[in-house]
Amino acid sequence: MSLFKHEARQFKFDILREIAEEAFQDNLTEEKIQAFTRKLIPTTRADFRCCVYKEREILRQRARLAMGKMANDAADYNPRQIVQVIEAACDGCTIKKINITDNCRKCMAKSCMGSCNFGAISMGQDRAQIDYDKCKECGACARNCPYNAIVVTERPCSQHCPVDAIRWDENGIALIDEKKCINCGGCQAACPFGAIEDISWIVPVIQLLRLKTPMYAIIAPAIQGQFDNAALPQIKKSIKMLGFDDVYEAAIGADAVAFYENQELQEHIENKIPLTTSCCPAFVNMAKIHFPEQYEKNVSTTISPMMAIARKLKKEHPNHGIVFIGPCLAKKQEAMEEFTAVDYVLTFEELAAMLVAEHIYCEEVEPDTSDYPTVFGRGFAQGGGVSKAVIQAAKEANQGEFKAIYADGCFECKKQLLMMKVGKFDADILEGMCCTGGCIAGPGTVETAMVAKGRMNKENLTHDRKNIQESLAIFDFNGVDMHRGK
Repeated sequence: MSLFKHEARQFKFDILREIAEEAFQDNLTEEKIQAFTRKLIPTTRADFRCCVYKEREILRQRARLAMGKMANDAADYNPRQIVQVIEAACDGCTIKKINITDNCRKCMAKSCMGSCNFGAISMGQDRAQIDYDKCKECGACARNCPYNAIVVTERPCSQHCPVDAIRWDENGIALIDEKKCINCGGCQAACPFGAIEDISWIVPVIQLLRLKTPMYAIIAPAIQGQFDNAALPQIKKSIKMLGFDDVYEAAIGADAVAFYENQELQEHIENKIPLTTSCCPAFVNMAKIHFPEQYEKNVSTTISPMMAIARKLKKEHPNHGIVFIGPCLAKKQEAMEEFTAVDYVLTFEELAAMLVAEHIYCEEVEPDTSDYPTVFGRGFAQGGGVSKAVIQAAKEANQGEFKAIYADGCFECKKQLLMMKVGKFDADILEGMCCTGGCIAGPGTVETAMVAKGRMNKENLTHDRKNIQESLAIFDFNGVDMHRGK
């Protein structure tokens, strides 16, 4: 079954599907990994790498991550570093950052040589040349070349990392600085070789389902539109058929978050201190690690929608396990924090692998009916939706208007936090989403953001217009601790 045009993502999905099938049959062993690689690459002809043996090694490391292990056999087990480098796949990208092209005319101005402060450029027989032992990759030569003959090529993972957490070892293999990484998954989504992937909890979840352990699933709002034309009730029923006792929408928690975050915002407005939202864990990580003063002063202490509904369920059913299913990699880290009520996190692509392994096809499922949240809670999935929900909560409480700014993507989040740090932030609340477009563009999605957004909006047109107060009358959060803590 082909879900992705990106061949590396398709290989990842194929591995997840194979592992899910074996886990559901209670037949998963370490020895199965080699069999997976030979099944997916049965010939001796290499299609993507120098040899078939390297291709199989890459798949083997993918399989290790899919089984919840470290990609590198020799690495110390560290599940908190969700995003990891598959070393065997990364060396396809070992390029020089600065390169001189055939456009070089070996001109008399020699601007490249004059601008280099390290003596790294000299004139060869046909064109300028770079001594890479001296080159500091500053790019001055490229900026000064009158023919644009010198190109600067950033490796995609580094280019898409907003916090400079990517560096290289002596062999040019990417390394992730765990002290800087916010687990946003930007590098994973950007890598054209699929050399950066996330560790998976698909195996323990399936094992618990097989043992008929009481389990609830919580689904992120962004799941709408992810599985062809299946409606949300069909998706919920399909997940329940995997063995979960019930399936709840995180949008229920989003309604509660909008209500409580508005209360916190009103206090901040009185004290003339801007507030940021806290539903995006990568954004919270960015503030906590790279803007600690803003984390303490400005970041909302209200828990995320995932955690809100999880705490409610744990309070009412303490013996049930909680599995969150969403598009986000940083949620896996959030589920390991001290304040967590979530036991495991799966991505949409991991869910898809489980459904295919069990031959469950969402469009063919007869849906159940159940209570549902507001369109405002479901709107958390799209960029700008969180602040819209908080504005709605304020409106229902007959409170005054306020100004919100939406930071679309990691780099805009970083910019707005910097503006806040220097006192130049011109709004009352900042909604920060590290994925451009919101959660519907997360690295763990199956469908493109544009398609998913269209399907989501179409389905929600028929949704009744209950307000947040009416939702909280149905889903009572009284007695649930909504404080995230520091």
